[in-house]
Amino acid sequence: MVLDGVDVSRRVRDTDVTEAASRVSVHPALRAWMVTQQRRLGEQGGVVMEGRDIGTAVFPDAEVKIFLDAAPEVRGNRRFRQRGPNNESKVTEESVLSELRERDERDRNRAESPLKPAEDAVILDSTAMSLDEVLGAAEAIVRSHVEAAKLH
Repeated sequence: MVLDGVDVSRRVRDTDVTEAASRVSVHPALRAWMVTQQRRLGEQGGVVMEGRDIGTAVFPDAEVKIFLDAAPEVRGNRRFRQRGPNNESKVTEESVLSELRERDERDRNRAESPLKPAEDAVILDSTAMSLDEVLGAAEAIVRSHVEAAKLH
């Protein structure tokens, strides 16, 4: 992900950024503005987008929806390991898990676009999967959809 010519792929996963996104997303006017911006990005189709309400609020008519999930402890461990060996702030794995659980609770219970799988989403539980296995499973879901669409 590039912002103003700078790769921010790792930065958008930092705790302060994900926490801030969750806190501001509870404001209906801001949520509506964000949904409009996200829809503009996808107007031409051919888009792969991830987010906590992409399949329910942003693109409810998307051709393929995957709700990626994992046990909170596994997600917390993954997020902690994303920090890498240079965990300069010395954040603990326990604090990462606690923040993740708080964010999940807040996002599941917000009035606008709560965190939940779309009714027609394929739920992909990655708890016991490696990254390569998750990618393979997601590709298989998309491939299956494309093949089914060719038959109709």
